[in-house]
Amino acid sequence: MVRSISCVNICRMKQIERTPWADLDGQPRELTAMLLAALEEMGRHPEIRRVRRMALEALRPEQGWRMLDAGCGAGDVARMLARETGGEVIALDSSAAIIAAAVERHDGSDVRYVAGDIASIDLPAGSVDGVWCERVLQHVDDVDGAIAELIRVTRPGGRVCLIDTDWTSLAFDGVPPALARTVIDDMHGRLTPRRADMGRTLRRRLVGKGLRDVGAVPVTCLFPSPASAAVVLPMLNPGVPADSWLTAPGVREKWFSHVEEAGARGDFLAVLTIWAVTGTV
Repeated sequence: MVRSISCVNICRMKQIERTPWADLDGQPRELTAMLLAALEEMGRHPEIRRVRRMALEALRPEQGWRMLDAGCGAGDVARMLARETGGEVIALDSSAAIIAAAVERHDGSDVRYVAGDIASIDLPAGSVDGVWCERVLQHVDDVDGAIAELIRVTRPGGRVCLIDTDWTSLAFDGVPPALARTVIDDMHGRLTPRRADMGRTLRRRLVGKGLRDVGAVPVTCLFPSPASAAVVLPMLNPGVPADSWLTAPGVREKWFSHVEEAGARGDFLAVLTIWAVTGTV
C-alpha cells in the first residue's frame, strides 16, 4: 500500500474510476516517477512532519524494537523509525516499483524492504513490537480486516499506530464559501479517497479490536498559502488535470482565480485534520 497522498491522484489523469493501489506496477514508468516525487515533496512538508512527530510521541517506541511500516512508500518513515529505535524496521508496500525506489534511497539504517499485501502480511503472529501505518487505510477495501492483520503480527504488549486523514474536516477561508463548498463536494471520491472520514474512525476501530490504552490525537494541519496547500490538497494544485474535476464548466477556473487573489492578499487559509491513533495489543 503506497502511503496515501493527494498528489497520487494526478497520476490517474483521465481515469474516471480509481484503480486499485496494486495496479501501480502496471502504470507507465513516468507515472511512477511522478508518484515518487509527490511522496517525497509531501514528506518534506512542515505540517506532515509535525503529524509524524506527534504520532511518534503517541506511539512511544522503545529502543531495540522491531517495527513494521505498513505502506512504506519511498521508505522515509521506515528509515526514521530505524534511527529512532536502533532496531530493525520492515518496510512493506504493495508496489514492487515503489519498493525498488525505496531501496535506491536506502541510507544504511536497519530497514528491510518487502513487497507485500497489508491484508495478508507474510510475517508470523506476534513477530513485531510496533506497527506504523500512515495514510493507507483510506484506500483499503476491507479496513477492519487490514487492521486485524496489523494487530496479528504485533506481539502482546506491542503498540500499533494508525495515521489517517479526515477529509470531511477540510475547510477554507479567504475564498467564497459557496464556491469552496462546491469544490469540496466535488472532491470526495474523485480527487481524494472514497473513505473521506477514515481518520476519525480509527479510534473506534481499535477499541472494537480490543486494544488497550487507545489514544487519539487530532492534528489540524494549517496551510496559510495556496503554494503550501497545493503540496497536500489536490484541489489547490493547478497540475491536477481539468478533466479530473466533476464540477460544472468554469468552476475550476473561477476557483483558482479566487485562490490566487486570496494568496495575493495574504488572507488565504486551508485546514485539514489528520488523526494519529495508538493502542496496545
